[in-house]
Order: sequence, then C-alpha cells, then structure tokens
Amino acid sequence: MSETTTTEFCTIQSTDGVMLDARIFRPAAAGNDQKSVGNAAETVAVMVHPYSVLGGCQGLMKGMARGLASRGLTAVTFDTRGAGRSTGRASLTGSAEVNDVVSVCNWAAKNLSARRVVLVGSSAGAAIAGSAIDAAEEVAGYVSIGYPFGFTASILLGGHQKAIAKSLKPKLFVMGTRDGFTSVGQLEKKVKKMGGEKNETHLIEGVSHFQMEGPGFDAQMVNLILHFITSL
Repeated sequence: MSETTTTEFCTIQSTDGVMLDARIFRPAAAGNDQKSVGNAAETVAVMVHPYSVLGGCQGLMKGMARGLASRGLTAVTFDTRGAGRSTGRASLTGSAEVNDVVSVCNWAAKNLSARRVVLVGSSAGAAIAGSAIDAAEEVAGYVSIGYPFGFTASILLGGHQKAIAKSLKPKLFVMGTRDGFTSVGQLEKKVKKMGGEKNETHLIEGVSHFQMEGPGFDAQMVNLILHFITSL
C-alpha cells in the first residue's frame, strides 16, 4: 500500500533570528482526494502546538497534519522557540512566540505557493495563534482547539485575547464540554463579542481539555478543519 503523504524537514528563521525546526506534510500525489478541501493546492494549514513551557511540541500536531495531508491539504508543524530543536527561549506568556507564528505564515506563503494560510492552534497554541491572525496578512481563517479563556489560564495568556476578539477574519472554536480551563458559558460569551461575521463554535460532549490533545480525536479535528476551510 503506497503512502498518502510525504514529510519534509526544514528550518525557518523567525523575525528576531530564532531558528525554528519545522515539518511540511504534503499530499503524496496530486489529485489525492483534493476535492474534499477545495483549492487545496493554494491553501496551507499552519499548526501551532500547546504550551511549550509544559512540554508542548510540534509532535502533538503531527496526527492532524498528516490527516490533513492525506486529504489533499499541505500542513506545516513547527516547534516554537525553546521547544524541541528550535533555538531561543520560551516565554511564559507566549508573546515572543507570536513572532514565530507570523514568520512561519510568511514563509509558507513565499515557499509553498500558498494563496492563503489557515491557522490551527491547540490550547495555549490557540491563544498564540490568535495574536498572529491579523499580524500575518496571508491568514484567511483561524481554528482554535481548546482556547484557554478561563480565569486561571488568563493570568499568563490573557494578553492574547484582545487580538482574536477584534479580528474580522473567520474563526472556528472547537472545545470539549468538560474542558478544565474554559467553561461552555465562558466560551460562548467570548465568541459572541468577537468581530467579524463568521465566529463559529463546535462543542464535543463529555470531552476534557487534554483528551482533545490526544490522537484519539485527530480524525475528528481533521474533518472539522476541512469543513471550515471549505466554507471560507
């Protein structure tokens, strides 16, 4: 049985000289189920992993990235500064990591023939990606998986909420109803006040925050991401 995806290794330089270890997941053959995405050759998903201070790394996004590639969409994962083999030092608030996300989006647009980039962030990565949504003009949409809107998480990551709230770009927020960092009520209240005409939520019943980071939900996340991209 032939492989449906290929993986390339590369290094991407951030705006301040930090070198980011990255992976590019591509469809192995042209025409491989690309109709399920729509304009797949022109769209790249940039995946932003969970909080590196607690061990988050691009490996946590590998399953989703490979799943997207198997459906015809090129996806990029990378370690933010201080994670994995990337240079630099991680910041507690994720503020410096925003530069990393913007740099990867810019690089994808220039080197992968991407007409548009869709940001996909998980947990703290969703908060960091949210700060990059308007900072990178290539970004056409944003998918959050378990955005940490709750009070405790906001002590460190609350500074990112202003950027995502004011952005007019299309957004999708996916969350489990048993997320320990954000309640359903908190999510709905935040999303209701966001700018733009397309601010969607998708709740997964009975699922916790860290469950959604596991491989058991990769296929479901892939389907949700592709449906969102098709709707853009």
